[in-house]
Amino acid sequence: MKKIIISALAVCLCLLPALSFACTNVIVGKKASADGSVFVSYNADSYGMYGNLYRHVGGTHAKGEMRKVYDWDTNKYLGEIPQAERTYNVVGQMNENQVSITETTFGGREELADSTGIIDYGSLIYIALERATSARNAIDIMTSLVAQYGYYSEGETFSICDKNEAWIMEMMGKGPGSKGAVWVAIRIPDDCVCAHANQSRITRFNLKDKENVLYSKDVIKFARTKGYFTGKNDADFSFRDAYAPIDFSGVRYCDTRAWSIFNRLCDGMDKYLEYAKGNTINSTDPAAIKEMPLFMKPKQPVKLQDVMACMRDHYEGTPFDIQNEIGAGPYNMPYRPTPLSFEVDGKKYFNERPISTQQTSFCFVGQMRSQYPDCVGGVVWFTNDDPNMAPFMPIYCGVSEVPKCFQRIEGVQDDVTFSWDSAFWLQNTVSNMVYPYYDKMFPDLLKYRNMELAIIENEPKIIAQVAKIQTDDEGKAKDTMVKATTQSCQQISSMMMQAWNKLFKHLVVKHNDMAVKKVDDNGNFLKTPYGFAQAPERPGYPEAFRKQIVKETGDKYLMK
Repeated sequence: MKKIIISALAVCLCLLPALSFACTNVIVGKKASADGSVFVSYNADSYGMYGNLYRHVGGTHAKGEMRKVYDWDTNKYLGEIPQAERTYNVVGQMNENQVSITETTFGGREELADSTGIIDYGSLIYIALERATSARNAIDIMTSLVAQYGYYSEGETFSICDKNEAWIMEMMGKGPGSKGAVWVAIRIPDDCVCAHANQSRITRFNLKDKENVLYSKDVIKFARTKGYFTGKNDADFSFRDAYAPIDFSGVRYCDTRAWSIFNRLCDGMDKYLEYAKGNTINSTDPAAIKEMPLFMKPKQPVKLQDVMACMRDHYEGTPFDIQNEIGAGPYNMPYRPTPLSFEVDGKKYFNERPISTQQTSFCFVGQMRSQYPDCVGGVVWFTNDDPNMAPFMPIYCGVSEVPKCFQRIEGVQDDVTFSWDSAFWLQNTVSNMVYPYYDKMFPDLLKYRNMELAIIENEPKIIAQVAKIQTDDEGKAKDTMVKATTQSCQQISSMMMQAWNKLFKHLVVKHNDMAVKKVDDNGNFLKTPYGFAQAPERPGYPEAFRKQIVKETGDKYLMK
């Protein structure tokens, strides 16, 4: 069986060209997807963070065993808690039970951050993944942990999903020395999609819907105590308005990204355009603000490729598109350098903040499928760096080992140690070549990135074969599946690294010294009858940029 799986992948790939977070999530319910999958995605954006694929080996633990807790952002030791009697294998943002958790930080009221707590948001995610059997179980674990040990982080929005349900939960601490947190969790309807991007999105919620809405007992009372909510009726309470009031930057840096995701997946987003532009934020008429709903029904069933496209979004074709203006440079780069704001002549301006950004450390698209055994039903589609610049690789949630190219190895491949064997560093090397020459080089990169299309097309067929593995011993069948998929993931990742190494060399040779060597339709360099490379093209600046030069310099460079 292993030979069949590996050979099938090899065939499909051989046809192809051989510390501050600001993240984005998409959630897709199982009836909103094209194949019954639950999807969740995560652009983990951070300045300087090394992107690696987290791995926890589960097992049974003796009574009295402790688990150390380190802050995910800084690696600061926060304390320790009793270890669970049973923990599960975790790969990236998903465990072997197909439970997946991602996040975006919204911050909220600064005075509510609890520096005395010992559970930060990152540890909260991974501890829950180590222990949870379902999304609801994960919510219970997470809220119980912060109630007992305190919540160390600022306001957070969590996507919490399994193979059947998708939830969004928002959490805020209660201030230094006050254990626990205020929180609300809402189930996303199976036929809907949701998006969030560093801005609290839960406003009013149904206090009586115990099946689909969960919340801390004091979420409203605490807000009243602090003066954050003074309404007469609890039904008018809005979590966001109380704990993370929105402002212009909350819209333009954050909710605009959520708008763009909905705009890709749903109809009728024009009516929220003025809100997404930040033009209605200061209106005193709630009806005029026209905020986006928390979730919406998609215009058509959502495919895996659609979720990936959302994570690669640069506002293309919308009023927020940044490719055809002076900030894009000569070659229409859909990226902007940080920081997001800048000053000119005493006035403050901002750069657009698209979903796809150069500061992404890693990107994850989780696919959870109830029709397959858990160990192969859950897929961690993983890529390092900006997902626009690299292909997603499938890593099954039951694998026994993570490919070395996605590991962080201290002193060998980490945030300050370059290695050609690291996907993070190899893909960043290529990306940083392409960024300033985007229009020139990205078409070359795209041909290589499209290797993921064959993988996506063949993956269901391959896993269907794996899922048929049966023996008299259920445990032995699972072990066989795990070995087969682990080996397949290793091979696919190795092929990707070979392809990206080849791409790097191709770009260096083809675009050397800002000239462009000629190639045929297959990417082979054209030579003269005498064996030398044909004379390269020297395209210079694009016409639009040449006109801008003349506009700014006048006759300074006019030929006389």
